[in-house]
Amino acid sequence: MSRVYLSLGSNIGNRQRMISEMLRMLDESPDVRILRASSDYETRPVGMADQPMFVNIAVAIETELDPMELLALCKMIEGRLGRVDRGRWGPREADMDVVFYEDLVADLPELKLPHPETHLRRFVLEPLCEIAPGAVHPVLKKTVKELLSDLGDADYVIKTDEGHKR
Repeated sequence: MSRVYLSLGSNIGNRQRMISEMLRMLDESPDVRILRASSDYETRPVGMADQPMFVNIAVAIETELDPMELLALCKMIEGRLGRVDRGRWGPREADMDVVFYEDLVADLPELKLPHPETHLRRFVLEPLCEIAPGAVHPVLKKTVKELLSDLGDADYVIKTDEGHKR
């Protein structure tokens, strides 16, 4: 079993319900075991400011799926939840990113591991720090807690509840 960290987000419709649905669909997959999920965090959109606020969480899972199979599962879940491609930085009904897959480093057209902007995104690091502060970025060799500390206080990220704890 491989330990993987995912980032889930939504900023269209009932955001919390979408997060819950993504978790439910992950949990129903026979190849995935959810270990822990963070609280909800309301976050400012990145790249295209003129859109609704996001809700983001981090999830720790164990899986037998290889990285490409896991990516396919995430894309299937996004599609079932109605995600429409509105281009890079656009609003999203459901968004699932593979942040870390063990200590794997990969640079494929469809998947880059670790996620290439993890260390720059408070909306990823803040929820991830809640559930795995000691997880180490396989390229930068810093913990999630250290990466979060390096960011300072620039981005809007507010913990909104204690939901999804496992």
